[in-house]
Amino acid sequence: MQISISPRRRLAVKLGLLLAAAGASAGVLAQGAQAPVLPQAPIRLIVPFTPGTGIDLIARTVGPRLSERLGRPVVVDNRAGASGNIGTEAVVRAAPNGSTLLVTVNTLVMNASLYPQLTFDPVKDLTPVTLTSWGQLLLVANPKTGFKSASDLVAAARKTPGRINYGSPGVGTPHHLAMELFKTTAGVFVTHIPYRGTGPALTDLLGGQIETMFLPIHVALPHVKSGRLVALGIGSDKRHALLPEVPTLVEAKAGKVNVDMWYGIFAPPGTSPELVALYNREIREILLSDEVKKAFQTQGMDPTGSTPGEFKSLVELDAKRWAGLIQAQGITAN
Repeated sequence: MQISISPRRRLAVKLGLLLAAAGASAGVLAQGAQAPVLPQAPIRLIVPFTPGTGIDLIARTVGPRLSERLGRPVVVDNRAGASGNIGTEAVVRAAPNGSTLLVTVNTLVMNASLYPQLTFDPVKDLTPVTLTSWGQLLLVANPKTGFKSASDLVAAARKTPGRINYGSPGVGTPHHLAMELFKTTAGVFVTHIPYRGTGPALTDLLGGQIETMFLPIHVALPHVKSGRLVALGIGSDKRHALLPEVPTLVEAKAGKVNVDMWYGIFAPPGTSPELVALYNREIREILLSDEVKKAFQTQGMDPTGSTPGEFKSLVELDAKRWAGLIQAQGITAN
């Protein structure tokens, strides 16, 4: 099965066409409409992963500023486990009164296909509020491999299929599916070694126990700068300002692979359009702050807001893309 790749720019065009066709203006409060009333209870930003992740950084950067703007306490609640499904389900089951929001990453749409036995649909059972940022994954290798570019990796993998091992923080993570997409596009086979988290996988990559993997830019950057890892290419449609000398995978002649990660905020199902519009407006204003931009960019994330409708279309398109890959490759979470 051929997998269709939709770079971010092409995706943006599709979103624009979808929204134009629908005459989308949802997410903007009707002029003169009464402002929604938030509950007095603290607002919970549920992060379905452990502290210290890029998602956690978003919540802890946005949270205090949202508290100031709304005059309500905002707390970050880390609910890690089951590839984000535990925290996600907590939001799906929460009251749609504006007191609970989910801060997550595109693992959400991958889980929709990886965990068909879930009692909820991660895509359909949440209310999109806004996109917050984009993050890029960098294809890196241990220097002992001798690879200087992604095309070197492709050539070696074609010469000895299965001999090269790549790592990931676990089955179904963006790092894992990014490499599976790379394999499908380049027509090569490298062996997946799943770990329990990024830390152990990175340790073995640095030690030479595995040869290659995809890593978020901010994780790979210090090791690339020190020469302990070689940057082979970036899985995006454009180079990144933190590593401008590193080509895209297209430029490296390793296939048209775009594995940009989106980050965003969702509300429980049934949340009123007025509440969604309120949060959308406030969070987008927060993302425009120079201080917030700097905090995000030092972690390799580009802050980007959206309307609820734009974000909904992005989520749905991305879910279809990854579902196609997961089904074609027969990938399961077990």
